[in-house]
Amino acid sequence: MKGVAATISGGLTIGSVLKCDDNSGAKVLKILAKEGYRGRRGRIPKIGVAEIFLGSVREGKTDMRKKVLRAAVIRQRRPFRRHTGDRIAFEDNACVLLNDKNEPVASEIKGVVAKEVAERFPKVATIAKNVV
Repeated sequence: MKGVAATISGGLTIGSVLKCDDNSGAKVLKILAKEGYRGRRGRIPKIGVAEIFLGSVREGKTDMRKKVLRAAVIRQRRPFRRHTGDRIAFEDNACVLLNDKNEPVASEIKGVVAKEVAERFPKVATIAKNVV
C-alpha cells in the first residue's frame, strides 16, 4: 500500500457513523477499530482519508447488518492539508467497503473520491465517478 503525500488530520474516531457511498448494500457504517493501530493505552485512534478501518453495518440489506467489514474513508468533513498547501474539506463523511486485497466490494461509487484515496487504492479510483 502506497503512502499518502498529504498531512491527513484525523476527522473520525471510534464510534463515528458515516455513509457508505457504494452499491454494496450497506448504507451506514459505525467505526469499531482502526486497522493496524498500535497506540498507547487509553488513547482513541483518529481515522482520516485513505485509511482502513473495521466497521459495523448499521443500516442496509438485512444479510449485511451487524457484520464487521473492512472499509476505507473516501471523504471527511474535517479539513486536511495537501502537499501543495491547499486545505480540502468535503460536505460529508463517506466510505467504501474493501476486501482483503484492498479492492472495492462494489462495482460503483456514487460520489466523489479524494485524490489521496486514488493514489493509495487505484481500483477504488477506477470505479469512482469523479476524483477531487
